[in-house]
Amino acid sequence: MYKGFKRVVFKLKDKLSPRQFFIASSIVVGLSSGLAAVVLKSFVHYIGSLVSMYALTYEEFFFFALCPLIGLILTVIFIKVVLKGHFAKGSAEVVFAIVKRSSLLPLKNMYTHMVTSALTVGFGGSTGLESPMVSTGSAIGANFGNTYRLSYKERTILLACGAAAGIAAAFNAPIAGVLFAIEVLLTDVGASAFIPLIVAAASGALLSKIILGDGILLSFSLQQPFDYRNVLFYVVVGVLAGLVSVLYARVFTWIEERMKAVDQTWLRVAAGGILLFGLMILFPPLFGEGYETIKSLAALNPEELIKTSILYEFMGNETHLLMFLGALIFMKIIAAAVTIGSGGNGGSFGPSLFVGAYLGFVFARLVNISGLGRIPETNFTLVAMAGVLSGVFYAPLTSIFLIAEITGGYGLMIPLMIVAALSTLVSHYLEPLSMEGKKLAAKLNSPVDNKDSFLLNKLDLTELIEKNFSRINPDATLKDLINVIAISTRNIFPVVNDQDELLGLIYMDNIRNIMFNTEHQEKMLVRELMTTPAAVIQCTENVHNVLLKFEETNQWNLPVVDGGKYVGFVSKSSLLTKYRAELVRSV
Repeated sequence: MYKGFKRVVFKLKDKLSPRQFFIASSIVVGLSSGLAAVVLKSFVHYIGSLVSMYALTYEEFFFFALCPLIGLILTVIFIKVVLKGHFAKGSAEVVFAIVKRSSLLPLKNMYTHMVTSALTVGFGGSTGLESPMVSTGSAIGANFGNTYRLSYKERTILLACGAAAGIAAAFNAPIAGVLFAIEVLLTDVGASAFIPLIVAAASGALLSKIILGDGILLSFSLQQPFDYRNVLFYVVVGVLAGLVSVLYARVFTWIEERMKAVDQTWLRVAAGGILLFGLMILFPPLFGEGYETIKSLAALNPEELIKTSILYEFMGNETHLLMFLGALIFMKIIAAAVTIGSGGNGGSFGPSLFVGAYLGFVFARLVNISGLGRIPETNFTLVAMAGVLSGVFYAPLTSIFLIAEITGGYGLMIPLMIVAALSTLVSHYLEPLSMEGKKLAAKLNSPVDNKDSFLLNKLDLTELIEKNFSRINPDATLKDLINVIAISTRNIFPVVNDQDELLGLIYMDNIRNIMFNTEHQEKMLVRELMTTPAAVIQCTENVHNVLLKFEETNQWNLPVVDGGKYVGFVSKSSLLTKYRAELVRSV
């Protein structure tokens, strides 16, 4: 079936123009990534519905509090047995693949993140599904582009299309999906990328909407319009969200590093599972993603969140309730870090929304009961979600439009902009790099805010290939070579056999001293004169890697091959000329 589909797509590629095929590819990637997100979301929602159905008191919830340990064990077994211990998490890995691996991701990434995150979060691990969805969608896009021999630039955009579709499908928020791909994955994007990203995100969101409807997806309805008299309170929430975001990043990183420092895998899993068990007995809303508890907050039903807690008997008044909800802000950070650090798979997207929701609700309720003002608790719950998400990921546009889309309108646009902007400013002032930015900088061993490599990688390698080099057969004689040299304008000659395979190179400077020796002209073969290229460029490589090869070999021209078959040459001078033009255009 797969081979048949592959043949159909190749035929489609031959019949359509490159631009038409690329748009069609973005639709396929968007639908595939959206379907992956739907499957993952449905499984986790099913487990969550069982918990809500059977765990009505803390005695009944006791068993479910053990489930995260089971999920961690199953996840680690899968990673060790199926993946042989080789498994990378987080959006930093995706950006690293764009910069250093020519936007190539392992084929197994199309399913491994789905399985591991389903086991982790499905069994109650206190983390989010969005990062695995991004990794899965990115792998789908990258492998589609690689299978159908698209250029690095096109493959990178399809990778981002998969990520955008995953986020769009998770929240039915296509604009947020597009902006996430641009803000987090593509640091410098041209106008040509917008149409494929929009098409992919819309495809993923549409599929999610058709299959899941509104029941599973996170959605809210605004009850009170924006009141400009509350601007000062929104400013305070924005600053608080920024401070909490920094706390989130520092605590999360510290716990994750301490957990990973434990050499014995099963000791780490056991410790993590026991910690999560204790946390969830006290704070049941930590179970799983926690989106249902956010809905309870937004619906102004916080009392529903404490019924399955062992602390329920001690909740005598609203002060106790607010202390419980306030503690959840910090407990969620700890639970998410423990879940991932002890071997689970997930991300910080969901937890940051959780933390923001509780921060906003507690702040608004405190203001209301203290008499400082009368502010809408639902609105503050929502805008604080955007604030913490923006502060953790340094993605203000994504957070603004995500909340706008899941509330079904733009009634909160002004407070969303205030809170997201202030949170990002505070976070960036205290921590120049986001959590994922730090991980990426460590992997690259260089600052990620240097855009040189990203500008280089924007260049399309296929546009740099020069094909006006005269090829020569390895069995040709020196005399044949001289005849080719006589009509050529180049001084390098690729040696190519009948199967178009590149075997070596002839440099005119190397044969100048024997060219006019008549004794050798009929007897000496080209294969005796050719030399091995100092380096060979694959047509799927990114331009940053190509420039590194020029620097390492001190060459000005390098051959390009596609699956071993000769394509042409790339010159260092033309590459640098293109780079300078791109640099000028980006200023």
